[in-house]
Amino acid sequence: MVLAKKYVVVSPFVGEPKESDFKIVEEELPALQENEFLAEAAYLSVDPYQRMKLGSTYPCDMIGGQIAKVTESRNIDFPVGTWVMGHFGWRTHTIVNPDDAKSSPQKPYLYALPDFGELPVSLGLGVCGRVGNTAYFGLTTICRPKPGETVVVSGAAGAVGSHVGQIAKILGCRVIGFAGSNEKCEWLVKEIRVDEDSASASTYCGSVDCYFDNVGGELSSTVMSKMNDYGRVAVCGAIAAYNETDPEKRKATAIQMFVVGKQLKIEGFLVNRFADRTLEGITHNLQWVKEGKLKYREHVYEGFESAVEAFKGLFTGDNTGKSLVKV
Repeated sequence: MVLAKKYVVVSPFVGEPKESDFKIVEEELPALQENEFLAEAAYLSVDPYQRMKLGSTYPCDMIGGQIAKVTESRNIDFPVGTWVMGHFGWRTHTIVNPDDAKSSPQKPYLYALPDFGELPVSLGLGVCGRVGNTAYFGLTTICRPKPGETVVVSGAAGAVGSHVGQIAKILGCRVIGFAGSNEKCEWLVKEIRVDEDSASASTYCGSVDCYFDNVGGELSSTVMSKMNDYGRVAVCGAIAAYNETDPEKRKATAIQMFVVGKQLKIEGFLVNRFADRTLEGITHNLQWVKEGKLKYREHVYEGFESAVEAFKGLFTGDNTGKSLVKV
């Protein structure tokens, strides 16, 4: 008998997430059936999208990806000891039938991690996982930067943003990163090697060819006003507005005159679009990490009970790099 713990969201988020929005419950898991395996969580992913994608019925299980180890198995493709990435939510133990996973809208819902060698398996939630693929495919397939062009990244010290800036440098671009504190800006220059950093788009006077937008709001309107003709914008997120309850404060300068006058291309995307290329992106990013071209930082919270604290920290700028909970 296995007793699992999981997070349940008891009511819709209003403003910033609160401890009272969650509770931890226990459930007894049944014996494994044919083709199933038991996964024990090692790391939980903490991401801004989790605030927006819960659905309309409460209470509900908290969603999210995790790195887990197969501890019991009746499936020959997932033997005991296999490390997997799965969208099992915030829970300690999960019974998984891979056939059911294939029909999940959260594709790829489940896959075995490739061999990371001496690198930590936690990277399967960061630079060598969906975060890395978000950066890789968003930049290379939507922005399509050319060597010598200027790429601007907002939220540049976050998990996706810091990755985007480094890929742009690998591709021979000049990189400008916007972040929310002097400490983060210093990290961007010294470790990530962006060419210029700033906490305010209004102070940047250069021109922009590609913009990878993680923030939205007035910052993004300002960046678009400074773009060159035929600039490309990949819209990955809008964290500036996620917790805002006042519709007036969500408004930003109208961008249509910039879009038309500069003939900009703006495209939003979700990483699930590239689900059939998951291992392609992981392979590219893993190779760059091993070559020392791609650096990463993990903001790790210790213990299953720290997940809400980690989640709240996303929206107050506590994290630099990928936020994780070490179960």
